[in-house]
Amino acid sequence: MTVPPAGTALAGGTNGPRALRPLLETVLDALTTGAEDRAGPLPPGGPDTVTRAVRDACHPVFPDHGTGPHTALRTLVHTLAAGAADPADPHCAAHLHCPPLALATAADLAACALNPSMDSWDQAPAASALEALTSRALAALVYPQAGDPDALVTTGGTESNQLALLLAREAAAPAGTATDPHRPARPLQIVCGANAHHSIPRSAWLLGLPEPLTLPTPDGILTPDTVHTCLANLAGRAGPVLLTATAGTTDSGAIDPLADLADVAAQHGARFHIDAAYGGALLFSDTHRSALHGLARAHTVGLDLHKLGWQPVAAGLLAVPGPATLAPLAHQADYLNADDDTEAGLPDLLSRSLRTTRRPDILKIAVTLKALGRHGLGELVDRTLAAAQTLADLIEAHPRYELHSRPALSTVLFRPTGADDTTLATIRRTLLTDGQAVLGRATTPTGLWLKATLLNPHTQPGDLTTLLKLVEGHTPR
Repeated sequence: MTVPPAGTALAGGTNGPRALRPLLETVLDALTTGAEDRAGPLPPGGPDTVTRAVRDACHPVFPDHGTGPHTALRTLVHTLAAGAADPADPHCAAHLHCPPLALATAADLAACALNPSMDSWDQAPAASALEALTSRALAALVYPQAGDPDALVTTGGTESNQLALLLAREAAAPAGTATDPHRPARPLQIVCGANAHHSIPRSAWLLGLPEPLTLPTPDGILTPDTVHTCLANLAGRAGPVLLTATAGTTDSGAIDPLADLADVAAQHGARFHIDAAYGGALLFSDTHRSALHGLARAHTVGLDLHKLGWQPVAAGLLAVPGPATLAPLAHQADYLNADDDTEAGLPDLLSRSLRTTRRPDILKIAVTLKALGRHGLGELVDRTLAAAQTLADLIEAHPRYELHSRPALSTVLFRPTGADDTTLATIRRTLLTDGQAVLGRATTPTGLWLKATLLNPHTQPGDLTTLLKLVEGHTPR
């Protein structure tokens, strides 16, 4: 069989790997030279400089006559790498933006080449079976005592939270449909903390639900007494209630008291959802998993392995204790899951997501789980959390720094002693513009703090010392 030219050759089939191999060499070379040109966690110069460099390198983006595959790959991949924020750099520590494992990235290449579409079995025979096996194995970590736990693959914490709110809304309807005429006159009321992820109120808006009742969290966590008072006041005045808790806030990594909140929810007959997008990976760790005590008592739990799971984006899940919870998602399209096909034994994939076409994100997750096992992943979690404790120790020992609190996960809030909010914001932006360090920011009742979110399990104490020196070098005396 004649192999088409590299630019039009296909990635699949028996000839696909042959076509891919030289292209991958070009990509790997361009990744290397781009990272060398960047020479740090972020390109220097700020947005205008980066935009100009991209424009100059890529013009024209869509020429009348193409440059050829290797030139296009080399130019664009090099440009993207040279202008990237590199989460593998230990000084890139602003967000829950992990450096993906090379192993998982290689697996994701196979997913791209094979391109299964996870909306019908005949587009993804093996991928659909792998997704069912792997997602249920992860769900069993969340719900070890459940008879038949399950999990849906999502794009991350935002989609998981939206699905959790949708399932809670539908569970409150007698017939479980949005158009049911017997739906209670009082809609689902969400109760969350001020520490909850922004996707909770946004999902309520998208689903046509009332604005959530947001309870104060002055110490960064949602307290049982505050929730008890709120739910007691709602009794008789509101319809069904969904209480949401957080295992790993985006500001400080704080974990709500999950077991105590589960008690309060049960006492008041409220449904319970836990957003564990950040902290859920503690389930892999024998050392830290006890911090998630009470997780299994939630009706739904969101997980996100493109944070403390080291997966390429996207790699989210929504775990449930049994498949009946997912019944409201049932949906039928004759060309994808005809009733007679389902009755004949073809798996129904359309009812496992709000999306239709979706990529096989489960492959990279499954490869990682198979290769490292729970203990291997747990060791990476332990290393990362230990690095955060080391950074906190360095800050506490430094005469010119102030530590917000000991880290619960891998996020550390700190600031130069006496620095006001304007100074802190300026320090952060200066480090960004110079390309020296990527730090986040978090506003708490005690003001603005610099935020270091450590997700590189190979970060060394010397990297952390240098990070503090970079901040100190930009702090006015």
